[in-house]
Amino acid sequence: MNKPTPLIDSHGRIHTSLRISITDRCNIRCFYCMPAENVKFRPRDEILTYEEIARFASVAARLGINRLRITGGEPLIRNDLAGLIKRLSAIPGIDDIALTTNGVLLTEQAAALKNAGLQRLNVSLDTLDDDVFFRLSRRRGIDQIIAGIQQANKLGFDKIRLNAIAIKSITEQEIVPLATFARQHDLELRFIEFMPLDADDQWQRQQVLTGDEIKNILETAFCELLPVTRDDASQPAVDFQFSDNQGRIGFINPLSQPFCHHCNRIRITAEGQLRNCLFSTTEWDVRQLLRNKGSDDELETLIRSCVSGKNAAHGIDSDSFIKPQRAMYQIGG
Repeated sequence: MNKPTPLIDSHGRIHTSLRISITDRCNIRCFYCMPAENVKFRPRDEILTYEEIARFASVAARLGINRLRITGGEPLIRNDLAGLIKRLSAIPGIDDIALTTNGVLLTEQAAALKNAGLQRLNVSLDTLDDDVFFRLSRRRGIDQIIAGIQQANKLGFDKIRLNAIAIKSITEQEIVPLATFARQHDLELRFIEFMPLDADDQWQRQQVLTGDEIKNILETAFCELLPVTRDDASQPAVDFQFSDNQGRIGFINPLSQPFCHHCNRIRITAEGQLRNCLFSTTEWDVRQLLRNKGSDDELETLIRSCVSGKNAAHGIDSDSFIKPQRAMYQIGG
């Protein structure tokens, strides 16, 4: 049988990565992602089942998708996540499965997830201070997150990354403590510039704490940061190694240094809408096909249509930028 044509968009980018949101629900309320109260979640019957997710991932894998990332909302609040990981890890062609989580429920689930085939973890950790955590997330629970990270570290996942959102006038004082924690526990830390995906629609450009600003703070506190060659040109982070060889820091700079020219990702929302960009204003309805007995060929056509319709860049830095109507929790991190 002939090998299918890769998923190539009109700008020559080959797509090999799929981000799968499995729920829009979450157990915290970070202001850069969700409203504080009265959140309207999707009814259960609108959310893709694990069987539907696995079928879609199988078709995508036949088209060259080989890396999956499970996101939310908070994916650990959905029942039997380990069961989904086991299904996905059995799909031919899938080489890597990762999870993005806030870590609140990680302690009790980490072992089952690793045994099911989960290889990598990204844990959101914006601060080590419970009061700052409450200001950001409008909930308590930093001790649970740290315990989950430590448990996962003991289990020996292939890689554990810490993701920290960088927001001016809030997180500057968190940079050095987070880096110290990561260096002490041999964890990779990434800082992510604040993006216009907050549900309250309060984002302003002057709130963006840039990667260069954070780098200067770290070099003043520790030592020189030396550039690291990217293992994968499509990765969103620019990585650096501390010159004392005690850890690595990454910067995801979608505002100050857009990385769209190497993007290889598509994403599907919890209710089955396929998107070719985090900031896309167009979606392709996978759920309708799945629930109306659409064929694998029809799914392939839909996926290719989504990829071919991808813009050259997200355009945040342009006057024509249109903010998505969805917030981050509704899209999937």
